[in-house]
Amino acid sequence: MATDSQSIPAARIKRRSPVDAALRIRAYQFMVLLAIVALWQVGLWLGWLKPYVYGTPLGVVQSFAGHLADGSLLRHFWVTGFEVVIGFAIGCLFGSAGGLLLWLSPLWAKILHPYMIALNGVPKIALAPLIIVWFGLGMESKIAIASIITFIVAFLQAYKGTQEIDPDLIRLMKSLGASPWQTFRTIVVPGSLPWIVSALRLNVGFALIGAVVGEYISAEEGLGYMVYYAGQLYDLNSVWVGIFSLMIMALLLEAIVARFERSLDMEH
Repeated sequence: MATDSQSIPAARIKRRSPVDAALRIRAYQFMVLLAIVALWQVGLWLGWLKPYVYGTPLGVVQSFAGHLADGSLLRHFWVTGFEVVIGFAIGCLFGSAGGLLLWLSPLWAKILHPYMIALNGVPKIALAPLIIVWFGLGMESKIAIASIITFIVAFLQAYKGTQEIDPDLIRLMKSLGASPWQTFRTIVVPGSLPWIVSALRLNVGFALIGAVVGEYISAEEGLGYMVYYAGQLYDLNSVWVGIFSLMIMALLLEAIVARFERSLDMEH
């Protein structure tokens, strides 16, 4: 007699393809978004939420369409995006390189250790007013804030990655007569890549925070300025438009980092 599992048609036990699984996840994500919007609207209808405090879904859509039609949203998005991307690139590049190169000099690593701990403990946003004074009120100061914040994170993560390399591999390279530079290039750098990628993911948010905080303090363009100015006017719908735009920017940057990570995995 055939077992129950043998009697099930092959078509019914066929596993779903990865494409079907991805589409199903996207559908669930969209349903969650619809549920949040529906609860928001129901709360407004029942009087639990006040429109002048929380805004309205329809008002957000209308505000989004208005800002898009007059070009202001795209201009603010581009300004903040430029600040974030340039600051992110500068901070991650120089921070990762500095953290990796510190492995070559244990003496300097010990000298800089307390400074690294101090910088890591200081709230990075506390540096924003100083940077505004140093670099002025233009776009340069926002790029500088994003660069400095991401530099610290990338530097510490890269150096931490070098300290997690298997000591046996280092001793093996020494026994084979490899120079410190050869060990650094063939063992330390590849072994530290997961830590560097982790720093990239963290720095997506930090770069956004740096640019937006700089725009809060002093700016005439950018999503941070848009949110701050709309908040001063109690235009909550425009505030939500700015917040949602920042979320979209974060998702785009995260997708780029994820693609970069996949390319590294394919190479290895």
